[in-house]
Amino acid sequence: MIDVEFMDCGRPYHLFVVKGDVKLRDMLCNYLENHGLVITPMATAEEMLRRVHRVRPDLIVLDARLAAMSGLVACRKLRAEGDSVPIILLTAHSEEIERVIGLEMGADDCLSKPYQQRELLARVRAVLRRTGVTPGAPRDSSAPIQIGQFVFDVAARSLHLGDKVRVLNTVEYAMLAELTKNPGVTVSRERLMAASHTRDDTVSLRAVDAAVVRLRKLLEPDPTVHRYIQTVRGHGYVFVPVETEMISANGVSFCVCAGLQGCRLAS
Repeated sequence: MIDVEFMDCGRPYHLFVVKGDVKLRDMLCNYLENHGLVITPMATAEEMLRRVHRVRPDLIVLDARLAAMSGLVACRKLRAEGDSVPIILLTAHSEEIERVIGLEMGADDCLSKPYQQRELLARVRAVLRRTGVTPGAPRDSSAPIQIGQFVFDVAARSLHLGDKVRVLNTVEYAMLAELTKNPGVTVSRERLMAASHTRDDTVSLRAVDAAVVRLRKLLEPDPTVHRYIQTVRGHGYVFVPVETEMISANGVSFCVCAGLQGCRLAS
């Protein structure tokens, strides 16, 4: 039976569940899925940190005690990056200090083991309500966006590839920001022109096309094969992340891609 409180406009909330014990993780995931949540299970904090930049969850259930990197360290890393995704930390029953540290590291809530699944569900509901998360809501507009091998640093207006940094000019930045805010949706040349805050229509439309060429040279492994920025003839351009995942709940599929969830792919 679907818990309607975990639905909004027909779209379910999407959670990462990061827990090392396979049996306990599967039991917890099944329980949460039975209440209408979409769950992505993970075994390590490292995997979670890699995927959170591509797939935007609405909340993360994170075990404090994981092999290699602990949940505490992972929580601190996310907050240091400016990521405000809600986190519920699962801590050891006898370690009050672990709960205190977890909250200090930026967790939104802590739940001691052993716990009742029903209590965790109630805490998930409370945290989602308190943080005001909308299912499938896009990442903070200033958060970095993964585009293939590159990271688009929106705040710094630059593209990063390892130690290499390419600062974008005004038109390049405005266009890439507008396209990545609307993944899978065709954006007209006029809209891109307006986003770049230029006034001469003729020059601006040409500048839009020229900027697309430059961005493709930067982002595309093969600039002649348009994977990320595609042309919709007669309409404009569309940003289509290649690293796309399909998740489903109750027979309905949703597209989750490149750090922005619930996108509509243009036909």
